[in-house]
Amino acid sequence: MAKPVVREAARRRRRPTRSGTVLSEEIIVGTALRVLREHGSTGLTARRLGAALGADPSTLYRYFAGMDDLTRAIGDELMGRALEGWTATGDWRADLRALGRAIHASYLAHPQAAVLTASRVTGRPREIAVDETILGILRGAGLADAVAVGVYHAFIDQSLAFAALDAGSLALTEEARTGDEEMWRSTYARLPAESHPNIAATAELLARRMPHSAYPMALEMLLDHAAARVARSGT
Repeated sequence: MAKPVVREAARRRRRPTRSGTVLSEEIIVGTALRVLREHGSTGLTARRLGAALGADPSTLYRYFAGMDDLTRAIGDELMGRALEGWTATGDWRADLRALGRAIHASYLAHPQAAVLTASRVTGRPREIAVDETILGILRGAGLADAVAVGVYHAFIDQSLAFAALDAGSLALTEEARTGDEEMWRSTYARLPAESHPNIAATAELLARRMPHSAYPMALEMLLDHAAARVARSGT
């Protein structure tokens, strides 16, 4: 059974850590992001995090019900950072585009954390604020609720799926990532036109394009779909 999380007021009365830091959820999440960056998505443990904080690992359980609860808090932090860097303009399409790119960029700034959290539903305030914002944009554009929910579902899943995919590449060693990218020239570009005419015809284009994220193009395709639904709702 998970230990009960200690209320915020009780936490503040705790003594500073060995390094003189008074812990908070914010400090723990920030340190966890650093540990993930240094040790990878499988390297976040209570012991390692405690060492990085200069605190006994059991201290973490005063703030989080367990490591899974901390994982959700990390995802919530990444989602919240996306919203912090976004400003509404009143143009629903521009606003959704900017928010989608902000979400994608927020996760890619911490690829190891993205691999760990992109598939999670946190149920925490900052994630909820993002969801409320997206639904507000879509409903404000004139979409019926059922349509707005469908577009929201596709939008957020697309943003997070590409974040996880692209973060997975960034989390590789430089040697592995370079090897994958080079495959388009070392293998695909050398396939004979007799057996692979379509790849051979597009090999140079593939080599230039495939090392980059397809998210911007996929996002525009989703926005085109949403725009068609908005236009239909006005007829």
